Amino acid sequence: MMARVDAVVTTVRRGHKYTEANRRLAAETAERLGIPNVPRGSDSLGDLRVRYGVGNVLVARSGRLTLDTASGELFFHPGMSHLRIKNLMRGQGDHLVAALDLRAGMHVLDCTLGTGADAIVESYAVGETGRVTALESSPLIAAVIGDGLAHATGDNYDMHAAMRRIIVHAADALTYLREQQDDSYDVVYFDPMFRRPLHESAGMNALRARADMRALTPETVAEARRVARRRVVMKERRESGEFERLGFFEVVGGKYSRVSYGVMK
Repeated sequence: MMARVDAVVTTVRRGHKYTEANRRLAAETAERLGIPNVPRGSDSLGDLRVRYGVGNVLVARSGRLTLDTASGELFFHPGMSHLRIKNLMRGQGDHLVAALDLRAGMHVLDCTLGTGADAIVESYAVGETGRVTALESSPLIAAVIGDGLAHATGDNYDMHAAMRRIIVHAADALTYLREQQDDSYDVVYFDPMFRRPLHESAGMNALRARADMRALTPETVAEARRVARRRVVMKERRESGEFERLGFFEVVGGKYSRVSYGVMK
């Protein structure tokens, strides 16, 4: 049974060409998450949070989902993934793709969907014959980013197709890993939330407010090693001490990059 989701869903105030799409999306989201679908009326989103005693409001606007929180608004945006894919198309490298050693046809388990940018790059790298399954422990983040991946248009056909191929599950990583068979994925990837953010923005603040801030545990890493045929990879600050704590003794990444990748084979 899904735990109570601290949110309601509504639509934008004024009708326009997306009115029916917004109503349908709000109704489907409410049913899927088991939350109230409430009328907007003339209320502000802050008013709705107070009226219904929730911290979050999912909003169906222009046929897409956004998440309004007291910390800011979260919406799907591919971020730097389009530039990273263009670089891959030109034959240039990508640190994540190299760390995961991705090739066409591989099956990837991304345990920390977040904004979805890394999952898009992974999906492009493994191609049409590959598969990326992405987990997100927050049902609200999974709803917004999953909706964006399923419906947003990509920068080009290859990016568009990569987004559509990603399978999103609202699930806790350890719980999901425990349910998988040995060697059921080629690689397992973790990108835990940094304790000190690299970037401040309304969207990232909203993401951090809803994200799972727990540190990665040795038990989760052990389950990932059981599930991964080839390797387990974690993204972190090199100086954080997390690589050493969890046993990632091979650390790779750009010389001037603010983040690195721990690799466990």
